[in-house]
Amino acid sequence: MVGLAAFTDLLDGAVARRFGGETKFGQYLDPIADKILLSGVYIGLGIGGAVPLWLLAVIFGRDLWILLLSGLALVFTDFRELQPSNAGKASTFVQVMCAVGVLAGAGYGDATLLTVCHAIFWLITGLAVWSAGDYTIRGVLWCLGRRH
Repeated sequence: MVGLAAFTDLLDGAVARRFGGETKFGQYLDPIADKILLSGVYIGLGIGGAVPLWLLAVIFGRDLWILLLSGLALVFTDFRELQPSNAGKASTFVQVMCAVGVLAGAGYGDATLLTVCHAIFWLITGLAVWSAGDYTIRGVLWCLGRRH
């Protein structure tokens, strides 16, 4: 189901762009919906013991950091260009693929797939740190550029 949800989300975005159906509201709402879905999946995987709690802390820590930065930008600046970065997209993509892999590995009892997914936990961690840093640097550079 997670893979299907991710695919339909990509399809929805492609159709909206192709036929000019993008809206500002949709641009704000789509990443929120994505995060709610992915957060629910990872909470379930964490409760079921399929992923370690430290991974949940990394994923949620990144998301809360970005949410905090976005909130500060909305309250204290005129910045409204909340666009996902390539690092953020990569982070989300790997999280989705890993969740699908963990679910498939657990569902089919495939120890090899689960071992690969456990290695991917470290890739998720690296991408989370990279994307959080990327958003932070982009925000700081924007603020510095606006003061001149």
